[in-house]
Amino acid sequence: MDTRVYTGKDARVMEELKWVPSTVDVTRPSVARMYDYYLGGSHNFEADRAAAKQVEQIFPGVAQSAQANRSFLRRVVRHLVSQGVDQFLDLGSGIPTVGNVHEIAQHDNPDARVVYVDFEPVAVSHSNALLADNPNANAILADLRATSAVLEGARETLDFSRPIGVLIIAALHFVPDTDSPYEAVAEYTSALAPGSHLAITHATWDGLSDEEKSEAARVAKIYNSSDNRLTMRTKEQVSRFFEGMEMLEPGVVPVNDWRPDSYEDHTAIYGAVARKP
Repeated sequence: MDTRVYTGKDARVMEELKWVPSTVDVTRPSVARMYDYYLGGSHNFEADRAAAKQVEQIFPGVAQSAQANRSFLRRVVRHLVSQGVDQFLDLGSGIPTVGNVHEIAQHDNPDARVVYVDFEPVAVSHSNALLADNPNANAILADLRATSAVLEGARETLDFSRPIGVLIIAALHFVPDTDSPYEAVAEYTSALAPGSHLAITHATWDGLSDEEKSEAARVAKIYNSSDNRLTMRTKEQVSRFFEGMEMLEPGVVPVNDWRPDSYEDHTAIYGAVARKP
C-alpha cells in the first residue's frame, strides 16, 4: 500500500491517474485529450498540454476553432431535436465536456437517447462514469472505422428503424484515405432509416495563404506525433461524404457560417448536415 503523502504537482499527477485505465500511455499525446484542453477541460495530461501548446504557438486561434466547432455541434443537435430526431450516434465523440450531445438533446427532449463512440479509453471510461445515472446515454469503446462493431453496440440503445442523427465532429480528418473513410460513412448511412441525418465537421487547408499552409504543415507534424495523423480535405472531398443524402442549407461551409446564432471569426473547418431521403 502506498502511504506517501503527495503535494503540488505530484498530487495532481496522482489525482489524474485515478481515472486513467492502466492500458493508457499518458506520455503520448492524444488528439481527444488535446481537444479537451482546447475546450478548457481538465481531462488531459502533461504530454497532451505540451503538444497542444506547441500548436497554439503556431496557430493562436486553435482553441477558438475548437469552440466554434462545439458551437456548430450545439446548433445542429438543437435543430435536429426540433425536427423530431430523438436519437444520436456520436462517432469519435472525445472526452465529455460541458455542452456535450446528451446535455443539449435532453435539455430539449428528456427522452432523447445518445450513444457516444470513441477509441480513446480515457474518453469512454470518463463518459460512462458521468453517464452512470443517465439511462438514455452511454459510451462504447470502438474505432469509428469498425462499422460492424459500432452498429452492433449502438443497436443496444438506439432503434435503427427510426431516424437517428449521426454526428462525426472533428474526427474524419484523423482517418486517412487508406482506411476507407468514405466507405465507412456510407456503411453508417445505409444502416439508417429515412429521415435520419448526418452531420460532419472536417479541417481543411482551403482558403489558406502560402504562409498559413506552411504553418498548418508544422501543426500537422505535431499531430503526427500523437495517436492519429492529420488528413486535410477540400470542400469537394468533404462533400463526397454526403453522397446519396439531401444536403441542408447552406451546404458545406465553414462551421461559423452554418446557421449562426452569434458572430464567430472564420475558421478552417467545414461543417455540413444532410438528411437521408
